[in-house]
Amino acid sequence: MPSPEIWLRPDIQAQSQMMIQSFKRLVGRDLISATGDAAQDAESLFKAPFALLSHGTEADPVLNYGNQIALDLWEMDFAEFTRMPSRLTAEPMLREERQRLMELAARKGFIDDYAGIRISASGKRFRISNVILWSVTNEDGLRLGQAAVFDMWDHV
Repeated sequence: MPSPEIWLRPDIQAQSQMMIQSFKRLVGRDLISATGDAAQDAESLFKAPFALLSHGTEADPVLNYGNQIALDLWEMDFAEFTRMPSRLTAEPMLREERQRLMELAARKGFIDDYAGIRISASGKRFRISNVILWSVTNEDGLRLGQAAVFDMWDHV
């Protein structure tokens, strides 16, 4: 289900810029060809041909962003998606492994070889691969959360 023009929200533009900039700093390449125009860059991320999602730094981190591909894969709208603890993106038996990789990415800054099974709101399972998981930071290096991007998935 298409989401309204979520990229016009100032908080989404700010989150988009933090993801773009921290990806470049940590991974060393561009997430998208950024224009510097916050609204245009946020729209490009939201409509990108890859899945992109992020969560904050809460004790039980809650998703704070999902682009259209991510929303489609998890079968949720933006409001539903951004109320969900990120651990719930994986099946219960796979959450421990997911948490271990999240902690590794937090220590290293990013990992680029992640793969796993995820589950949608309706219970559909899908395998994600070619995942880059990185720490979202501001210019001062303050950790604001983590994000994941992937362009390979298949339903299982």
